[in-house]
Amino acid sequence: MRVLHVVTLHTPTNDFGGPTRVALNLSKGLRAQGVDARIATLGDGFTGPLPTEVEGVPSFVHQARHVLPFEVSGITSPGLLARARRMVKAADVVHVHLMRDLITLPFALVAIEAGVPLVIQTHGMIDPTEKLFARAVDVLGMKRVLRKADAILHLTEMEREGVQAVVPDTPLSTFHRLVNGVTLQERRPPRGDRPPTVLYLARVQKRKRPEDFVAAMPAVLAKYPDARFVLAGPDTGDLTGPMKELAAELGVADSLECVGALGHEDVLKQLKAADVYVLPSVVEPFAVSILEAMSVGLPVVVTRTGGLSPDVEAAGAGRLTDSDPDADNGPLVGQAILELLDPAANEEASDAAWRLIRDRFSIGAVVDTLLEVYRGVTRAG
Repeated sequence: MRVLHVVTLHTPTNDFGGPTRVALNLSKGLRAQGVDARIATLGDGFTGPLPTEVEGVPSFVHQARHVLPFEVSGITSPGLLARARRMVKAADVVHVHLMRDLITLPFALVAIEAGVPLVIQTHGMIDPTEKLFARAVDVLGMKRVLRKADAILHLTEMEREGVQAVVPDTPLSTFHRLVNGVTLQERRPPRGDRPPTVLYLARVQKRKRPEDFVAAMPAVLAKYPDARFVLAGPDTGDLTGPMKELAAELGVADSLECVGALGHEDVLKQLKAADVYVLPSVVEPFAVSILEAMSVGLPVVVTRTGGLSPDVEAAGAGRLTDSDPDADNGPLVGQAILELLDPAANEEASDAAWRLIRDRFSIGAVVDTLLEVYRGVTRAG
């Protein structure tokens, strides 16, 4: 079986985050089972030639051209679009990681016109909106794609309802639930005598509440004065400077390290060197970063509003906190971190986190489910 995954953007430091990571994880998992999975995407931020494969997955990467004043939805590539029909026709299934942009939406429309089975995955990015550009995109093509897709993959019931609400006049019957999956990693080593390390590793943006991570520092440092706090990830909200300023105001600037965006190997190194992972997002549909943290046995502090939070709580893989977007949630996050820095609690949560990935969110199990979807749409075609 030949499968073409289409995702908007790939950069050396994973600036686009979840959708690209999911596309790569699924493609690697499919190839491990003998499926010829490839990726088509835009590339940006490369200093040398654009890659022809990413993490072992053959990839068609074309330089991103910024043609509209929107961060990601305004980029495209005439060269990649010119090849779209030929690439689509060479596939048995086209799997589009769909958003309102100038790459994934055109590829989905080409697949419909070419009669090639189309699977779309929305990653929580398609729901009703009042933005004029997005509404125009819906009229020009998004609604047609939702109605014509052979399968629509969703993570949560809320995501499914959001997609359906974009086409309220057409009941969609092609939904399939597909959770995110990651590769189970070697367990991180015990802390031993080294100072504790607390890690935020995700895009630094408003809805992920990095300020709650920084505001948690004083409570933790009061008990562990040598603790290290690492703020890692691409800054898509110009917030790293304000986070440093907040740390200075709280008198904890010397304990905060801002390392910026990281490649995937360095991501795993940071996760294995940490003792607690923190992601205090107001809304987080199904964060791959949380899964990757647990894949090395790293306990997590997450908010109750996340899609993975019920699984974390049920497994005992970390601690849940409330998240009020209009309040200082730092003390709550700090208390949760302190609980997980207790050696016995940390070891118990570490075991639970690693087992949760092994038993429910391994990429192998997710790919098995996805292959059933592919077989269904190709038989129907």
